[in-house]
Amino acid sequence: MTIFSTKMGDKTVPTRRGVAIATLLVALGVTASASDPAAPVKPTENKPVQQGKVRRWLQVGTASWYGRYFQGRQTANGESYDMNGLTCAHRSLPLGTWLRVTNLKNRKSIFVRVNDRGPMPDDRIVDLSYAAAKAVGIKGLGKVKLEKLRPGDPEMAQQLIAQLHQPVFVGQGI
Repeated sequence: MTIFSTKMGDKTVPTRRGVAIATLLVALGVTASASDPAAPVKPTENKPVQQGKVRRWLQVGTASWYGRYFQGRQTANGESYDMNGLTCAHRSLPLGTWLRVTNLKNRKSIFVRVNDRGPMPDDRIVDLSYAAAKAVGIKGLGKVKLEKLRPGDPEMAQQLIAQLHQPVFVGQGI
């Protein structure tokens, strides 16, 4: 199998990583341009303007992981499952959603993309790929916090982009 590289600035980026970066940047740009937070809100005559807090989506619960048995099988979004990719299965979030998964035991976190449905057991909130579970230190089951990537949060976006530039090494066994 030949892996093609893409030239980005003065660096050569493998196509798979380049596509992930491009997809992320487009997604952030589209969602950020969909609403202008700087646009003034005109108060109505009878109702005062409420400066509402930005609501964050998060979920806390048990995570599991899936690996070699599912390698190469088709996921819910149509791509082949790659146990060494940073992906996950979630029951209800839209496919393609980026999540930050934080292991609550050791505070390690990683960004993953939802590409499948699951997990099957009702007591779990997410199934991580083998690489994602290894990156946050989950062996078997672990308690995690899931946070949806917020397009208006530049700090979170910078953390995701920084992660895309760091290689994830996956060894044998977890």
